[in-house]
Amino acid sequence: MEKNERKTKEIDAKTSEDQPELNYRGIKAMPFIIGNETFEKLGAIGTLTNLQVYLTAIFNMSRINATTLLNIFNGTTNFATLLGAFLSDTYLGRYNTLGYASISSFLGLLVITLTAAFKKLHPPHCGADDSKCIGPDAGQMAFLWLGFGLMIVGAGGIRPCNFAFGADQFNPNTDSGKKGVNSFFNWYFFTITFAQMVSVTLVVYVQTDVSWSIGLAIPSIFMFLSCLLFFMGTKIYVKVKPEGSPFTSILQVLVVAFKKRRLKLPQQPRLSLFNYTPVNSINSKLPHTDQLSFLDKAAVLTEVDEINPDGSAANPWRLCSMQQVEETKCVLRVIPVSLTAILYHIGAQQQYIVFQALQSNRHLGKTSFQIPAATYIIFAMLSLSIFIPIYDRILVPLMQRITGKEGGITVLQRMGIGIFITIIESFLGAFVEVRRRDLALKNPIPGVRGAISPMSALWLVPQLALGGLAEAFNSIGQVEFYYKQFPENMRSVAGAFFFVGSAVSNYLYGFIISVVHHSTEGTSSGNWLPEDLNKGRLDYFYYLTGALCFFNFCYFLACATWYRYKGSEDSNIALEMQEKKLAQHSA
Repeated sequence: MEKNERKTKEIDAKTSEDQPELNYRGIKAMPFIIGNETFEKLGAIGTLTNLQVYLTAIFNMSRINATTLLNIFNGTTNFATLLGAFLSDTYLGRYNTLGYASISSFLGLLVITLTAAFKKLHPPHCGADDSKCIGPDAGQMAFLWLGFGLMIVGAGGIRPCNFAFGADQFNPNTDSGKKGVNSFFNWYFFTITFAQMVSVTLVVYVQTDVSWSIGLAIPSIFMFLSCLLFFMGTKIYVKVKPEGSPFTSILQVLVVAFKKRRLKLPQQPRLSLFNYTPVNSINSKLPHTDQLSFLDKAAVLTEVDEINPDGSAANPWRLCSMQQVEETKCVLRVIPVSLTAILYHIGAQQQYIVFQALQSNRHLGKTSFQIPAATYIIFAMLSLSIFIPIYDRILVPLMQRITGKEGGITVLQRMGIGIFITIIESFLGAFVEVRRRDLALKNPIPGVRGAISPMSALWLVPQLALGGLAEAFNSIGQVEFYYKQFPENMRSVAGAFFFVGSAVSNYLYGFIISVVHHSTEGTSSGNWLPEDLNKGRLDYFYYLTGALCFFNFCYFLACATWYRYKGSEDSNIALEMQEKKLAQHSA
């Protein structure tokens, strides 16, 4: 065992000499990467933001079918990020993955644009009489799904890789490189918010009030510019080569731990378990932790286990290193916390806001101008973009002085605040819907799909603002949490985890809507979610969402109490270190 430790130390000492030098261009690469990211978001969000209205107005779908279809599309898109991350980290690398995905996303947006431009690719307009509406035929739906499919492939590669690829351009071993990564992180979220704000104002206005063909062509042009900028920077990018599947190491630990499940763990695992660090590994060295101790058996060295001359295990399916075990623990510890994202997204991104706005007074003051229904989401973005500088420049320094912690509060505390806000948001949404519906029944204004309430749609702003605050705390906290808690060679997978949570949320939300719609139909209280919201009880649905968010908050508190951050040591390590020093002194 001592020989193996000496060999490992010798190999670690040579690691820095063996690593090839990379020419980090840092800030010089940012115009291409940030520009690519900005136009990509302008293209994708410019199309996705108003798809609910597009499917109901142009493809003559019912609101339930349109919402369900978009939930399936969004869920599949977000699940695809996991496959994209795997292909990136294992085979293609982030540069190639982003290149292929950007082209696919452009083609998908182009196909969606064609469905609006050519009359044969969408059903005829309904007109004033909904009874004569003709839905899309099989060919039209197939062409629409072709566009969705190409967009899924594009988003599956872009979303998990763009942040990690930007961070690759900075040297992680220098102070300037670390500051550059933090700066890129801030610009990344600013870019998303900026693109969303432009999309839900300018682009949505053109789509709704000018022309769907022009309104959808604009995002396609943005996506073309995104591809152009990305490939223009090819010569100055740092292109990190894939190291092979990070899932293989995790699977090895699980398999070997199962094989050795009958073995007894040593009294001092930190000193006795097999420990080996691969040459040129980009992963930080992790201390031993007592949590999930059954996995430690994968690193128990037995008489039949063989060691290679370089100190590594001869058969990694029979013996794993303590480093592998701790990396696996990092991933497994994240999973229970990540499950809270499912119900968080349901609470924060309530999809019936658009339909509520459609049946509210959307006039700007006493003018004839009406704010497009899909544009109201901008108030959530404004809330986010205004709060982030206040949080970063004022609240964080203040909390740092009070708590003495870097960042003022922990990442999990930040996420928990966001989840708590979704509870308030849901119950506030119920209150506003009761007011909207009551006024619509008392003083109805004729509308296309039900009477319009005289209540100003600006009453929806407070709950949208709370949604933005929830995102400022939880969504950004989630991305930071995954980025810091996953092993370094799984950064693309870490980027995908946020979207996987959103994916499951989309499917679950679609399922809940479908169950509520069918189970309440024909009951004494009436269908909660009919086509005409004035005939339903959307407020009851908000109460249901609030109850789910409260359950989610309680579950999160349990997970946060149990969780141990990556790199944190157990309380008994100091005692083990003292024992080791005494043993060395007596020897």
